[in-house]
Amino acid sequence: VQLQASGGGLVQPGGSLRLSCVASGRTVSNYAMGWFRQAPGKEREFVGGISRSGSSLYADSVKGRFTISRDNALNTVYLQMNSLKPEETAVYYCAATPKPYVPTTLVYDYWGQGTLVTVSS
Repeated sequence: VQLQASGGGLVQPGGSLRLSCVASGRTVSNYAMGWFRQAPGKEREFVGGISRSGSSLYADSVKGRFTISRDNALNTVYLQMNSLKPEETAVYYCAATPKPYVPTTLVYDYWGQGTLVTVSS
């Protein structure tokens, strides 16, 4: 499966942004989908994910502010980010795995190219 992430850009602190991840080649509902981010000089970290059954899982740092959803008809997974903070400036990646759960580590089989989110005034 090929993944294409988009929707990044410049947003002010406290603002919102929605990222999209379009999957081609396979039906996205057959995969657990994850979102990760990597800030400059830091390791890539888990943000959240959605399982094949539709259950979502989030890192503690984003709970209550970020929401992951999936549109099977469009083969797309979304990451809605609200109340963004400057320290959340990073390249955001989507990833896919056929595993029956949402891994929180980098054990995904497929990765998108990443989209840059900059939170700054």
